[in-house]
Amino acid sequence: MGKIKWKPGNMIYPLPAVMVSCGKNEEEHNIITVAWTGTICTNPPMTYISIKPERHSYEIIKRNKAFVINLTTEALLRATDYCGVRSGKNENKGKKMKLNLVNTEEIMAPLIEESPVNILCEVVEIKKLGSHDMFIAKIQSVYVDENLMDGQGKFHLDAAKLFAYSHGVYYSLGEKLGTFGYSVKKKTMGPTKKKKK
Repeated sequence: MGKIKWKPGNMIYPLPAVMVSCGKNEEEHNIITVAWTGTICTNPPMTYISIKPERHSYEIIKRNKAFVINLTTEALLRATDYCGVRSGKNENKGKKMKLNLVNTEEIMAPLIEESPVNILCEVVEIKKLGSHDMFIAKIQSVYVDENLMDGQGKFHLDAAKLFAYSHGVYYSLGEKLGTFGYSVKKKTMGPTKKKKK
């Protein structure tokens, strides 16, 4: 099988498309959709988002040192796309998309109530990289929808109907192929039947 060499570029797909909410009060609230986000440390829990300096949310997040990563679902697909292609300089995207922005006690940024998972982040460093600057943040707390928890306290994120972004296209998540560590997990033997005498 042959290979074709391309110029250097970002081809790490699929990615999450998340709505990032920011602003310390209703007048300042804004939502920006980003795909440049991810986990960078487990202990302490840390994450990042990368934003172009010309985006409206950039100065809001830089000023307040806070943002919320809101996971997105199929039901939020249109709002997710809209908040990525429209600017908060010209309109209130939350109101336009009928999203409820709720202020938090922990940080100076609101969470999106309709999102199944809200990750509250405090900025600890801004790295200038080129086209985008990276906001490195500590995760202060996480809020999850009650209806994703079962009676035993287990979290069922798969029931939220999340979607992924890949090279300009949104995709629903497909069937489960395996679980973490399945490739090395020892097979368990089923119950043995007693032989009849």
